[in-house]
Amino acid sequence: MRRVLPAGDRALLVEVADLAAAERLHAALAAAELPGVEELVPAARTVLVRCDPRRVAEVATAIRSLPLAASAPVVGREVEIAVAYDGEDLPEVAAYLGVSAAELVRRHTGARWRVAFTGFAPGFGYLVCDDPLFDVPRRSAPRTRVPRGAVALAGPYSGVYPRESPGGWQLVGRTHAELWDADREPPALLAPGTVVRFAAAGFTVAGAPPRAGASSRPAVATGAVDLPGDRSTAPAIEVVDPGLQLLVQDLGRVGRASLGVAESGAADRRAHRAAQRAVGNPPEAAALELLAGGATLRFRGAGVVARAGADLGATLVHRDGTTEAVPCETPVAVHDGDELVAGWAGRGLRSVIAVRGAIALAPELASLATDTLAGLGSRERGAAPLRAGDVVPLRGPAAVRAAVARPSLAPPPRLPAAGETVVLRVVLGPRDDWFTGDGVRRFLEDEWTVTPRSDRVGIRLEGARALERAVTAELPSEGMAAGAVQVPPHGHPVVLLRDRPVTGGYPVIACVVTDDLDLAAQTPPGARIRFRPTALDVGGPF
Repeated sequence: MRRVLPAGDRALLVEVADLAAAERLHAALAAAELPGVEELVPAARTVLVRCDPRRVAEVATAIRSLPLAASAPVVGREVEIAVAYDGEDLPEVAAYLGVSAAELVRRHTGARWRVAFTGFAPGFGYLVCDDPLFDVPRRSAPRTRVPRGAVALAGPYSGVYPRESPGGWQLVGRTHAELWDADREPPALLAPGTVVRFAAAGFTVAGAPPRAGASSRPAVATGAVDLPGDRSTAPAIEVVDPGLQLLVQDLGRVGRASLGVAESGAADRRAHRAAQRAVGNPPEAAALELLAGGATLRFRGAGVVARAGADLGATLVHRDGTTEAVPCETPVAVHDGDELVAGWAGRGLRSVIAVRGAIALAPELASLATDTLAGLGSRERGAAPLRAGDVVPLRGPAAVRAAVARPSLAPPPRLPAAGETVVLRVVLGPRDDWFTGDGVRRFLEDEWTVTPRSDRVGIRLEGARALERAVTAELPSEGMAAGAVQVPPHGHPVVLLRDRPVTGGYPVIACVVTDDLDLAAQTPPGARIRFRPTALDVGGPF
């Protein structure tokens, strides 16, 4: 059995019968190097194939006739992970499985686990074993915060959360093992094929045992980042007030989904490119992304600044007390000591502030993008938002490739405000058949309100009616494309944005088309969304 399903306008989800077939399919796709294929995300019984959008149909046709690889799964090194089995879901999970908590722990530590695939977040491995006991449903409502090191069960899998994040798995214990370290090679402790043995340990948070694969990397400081050398002459931006959230962003980490790393990067790509173009930087340079507004930035040294994105109004306050407006997507000269004061967004949600020369922090995995879910950013700060007193170094005008700053050639788009309705185009699938016909109609006909619980991971929506499922079974984890519209058991959609998990276990009813993701990221709480279907030709019936 093989099905090729649309996953937006630039990805396909290829479904096979089981995990063994998915591993063989992934091996075949990796070896074939099909033209137009950009990235592969293997999962429980699927492989997500990210494609050049101009070649989606061609890739779909090639996949249908591609023979599976004959090789068995690769078995790698063996690691032991010490676990304190005191998870809050342990009693309930044991009762569900019909065993005592002690028996569950005995079986969990006695099993030989293997990492079948990775995803969700950097360092998160989906572990399988040959003990048939372990088949546990996810929680009906995911937790908004699962602690770092939580050992959990879902379906036939066990896993360990590498960092604090949302999650719907059942928590049975905790560990101090270092699952992910960008300075380690490989950075993930649990790579596909790794064999894992869990060992019961009665440690407390204050008395941790030696950590499996412990990192020698120093902890990221939570205080201000500052420059070495002469503070008076080195070009930099000083954060006087960061507003609601101020992050460093570039165009992200492309091609690392197999490590559990989404591309992340600027939420509104068009605004990011427009601001960089205005100051003369290359589009891939890093800039600041401001949520909602309310920030004040002080410049050290002379330069050129531009903003794009949300309509927040911004004023440049010169050292002599005079002021001037900072129009959207227009370069403005700044001098040492000048301050950029950003108002609050009336339309849109996120602003990009670019400075000629760009930001000169050290990248993590070849990017400065702040991934709020994965915990990746710069080596100096990790994913920590900028704080008052932070000083962000700039490379200076000498690093600029373009000689002349240029304003945008077209007027900025009109962005939505709270109370207005936004239309987002979607490609139905890959799991629209998991919903009733009435559920799909409601998804497309109803208006969905953006809630304040939305963030860079996803837009959480509420509607008058929950979406009715036709299939109520657990969905094995599978790859998530940017723009995927997941529907958790409560029946209200979540539109996954740039900091999405790489894999997920809730059915995706549709995917927002790539060209509408910038608009989605600019839709503020209180605005309403309607989804409009658009066709995708993948070269024949699925």
